[in-house]
Amino acid sequence: MTASDYARELLAVAVAAADTKAAEDLVALDVSGPLPFADIFLVASGHNERQVQAIASEIEDKLVEHGAKPLRREGRSQGRWVLLDFGDLVVHVFHVEERMYYSLERLWSDCPAIPLGR
Repeated sequence: MTASDYARELLAVAVAAADTKAAEDLVALDVSGPLPFADIFLVASGHNERQVQAIASEIEDKLVEHGAKPLRREGRSQGRWVLLDFGDLVVHVFHVEERMYYSLERLWSDCPAIPLGR
């Protein structure tokens, strides 16, 4: 199974939004095989809490403008790991230190990476 066209469309919007806030190390993983509730995980990093919050806010704003509805938000007030669940696309915006600690890419290493084409 591969990520849906709609999930890839949302991914393109999220990546463009993240780029405007200088997000780093963006990685998209196709998790449609092992997960029944999402097609793509997008992982991004910021260097401080304000940047993490700004990246997450910009991604959420642009996805909502695109017509997507957020199902869940977690971690915004702390600014260390913000999770945005848009159903087909789940966005993880990490502070650099948390990203290294949790290492989602390692946990989901059996899932193929999606080229971001930036």
